[in-house]
Amino acid sequence: MLSPYFSCVPLRKLLFKILKKTTFGIIKQWNYFMSKTILTLGLLVLSNTFMTFAWYGHLKFSQMKWASNLGLVSIILISWSIALFEYAFQVPANRIGFSENGGPFNLWQLKVIQEVITLTVFMVFTLVFFKNETLRPNHLIGFCFLILAVYFIFKK
Repeated sequence: MLSPYFSCVPLRKLLFKILKKTTFGIIKQWNYFMSKTILTLGLLVLSNTFMTFAWYGHLKFSQMKWASNLGLVSIILISWSIALFEYAFQVPANRIGFSENGGPFNLWQLKVIQEVITLTVFMVFTLVFFKNETLRPNHLIGFCFLILAVYFIFKK
């Protein structure tokens, strides 16, 4: 008569195979979505950094020797050239992150994430480059409402 250990070996192997496939499948899928999430968020941060410089960086041109005498058309062209990099990051971020393209976010989520990133980048940009602007409590309250918007958009 065989010991109970030997009769359980095929069952153990089968269970191990099932657990291995299921567990590693879940981990692989998790890693896939996390990498898409991180890539999407990173590209959105880069995109919004360029966007903020394109939209608001020219306000500091008057303090720069080389740009102090530029006309409006020149400033617009410089801003557009900076904004080109914004689009070079924004479009891939949306394509990678969009759920219908295999990404982790639906369109609503992408938009709200982008707005929070925009405000965060803008806040850092303003505090670093525009020393005369102050961050007041009403700004922080507004930012908290945007974070609440993210919560409600992601709520199932």
